[in-house]
Amino acid sequence: MVRKKSASLQAILFYLVNLIAIAILEGRVPGAILTMAERKLTADRQTAIAARMSGRASADGFPELSSWEAAGSVRFQADWQGKNADPERETEVRLLWTRETLYLRFRAKYRVITVFADAEPNGRRDQLWDRDVAEVFLQSNESDRRRYREFEISPNGMWIDLDIAPGEKHDLKSELRRRVTLNEASKTWIAELALPMKSLVERFDPVASWRVNFFRVEGASEPRFYSAWQPTGTPAPNFHVPEAFGTLIFVESAAAK
Repeated sequence: MVRKKSASLQAILFYLVNLIAIAILEGRVPGAILTMAERKLTADRQTAIAARMSGRASADGFPELSSWEAAGSVRFQADWQGKNADPERETEVRLLWTRETLYLRFRAKYRVITVFADAEPNGRRDQLWDRDVAEVFLQSNESDRRRYREFEISPNGMWIDLDIAPGEKHDLKSELRRRVTLNEASKTWIAELALPMKSLVERFDPVASWRVNFFRVEGASEPRFYSAWQPTGTPAPNFHVPEAFGTLIFVESAAAK
């Protein structure tokens, strides 16, 4: 119905209203990129924030720990319906950006690790979701709400990237890079992804908001643990519900100012 706004629309309107208010109060031009301090005015439970990466990347091309720590985070531990929270399987996600790359860092607590032993020479593995994975679905094109990109990473560094649309699923060939560490003592694994912006959007505009959702799958057999940042609410586990995606906004880091 017309009177019922979607959660994603409310998040975008909330972001735009605060953006204009900040511009009025500070004399800034509407459309300027928010700072990390200003992000608190726009953040809600349905908004993820990517901060501009300050400083240089490490020798292997990933953000330094100090850059990750300066970024905001989202956390989730409930299942795809928003129920059955399990703190021992909590997932934390942080995001950083440059005009060339979107970086993601998953920090995943786990009970048991289940992974494939084989993959293609470059680490790609089809059907990766049949074992433990962390996932991100990204949608940069607001004009096509049914098309999005899917990226998955496993605790042993295998990956898959897909271009998803109704009735379609194609290899994205994004040229992503990844780095994974496993800490058995603390029962956590950390996966970092470097996604080329050119594989996500034709022309990156940090003022534009995207849509996003994050997921985890853990377990060797059913019932497995399917967790989601924004619950999809389906009767059976299903992450492919773009209507449930949250909002992703891009901000300046505090260090960048």
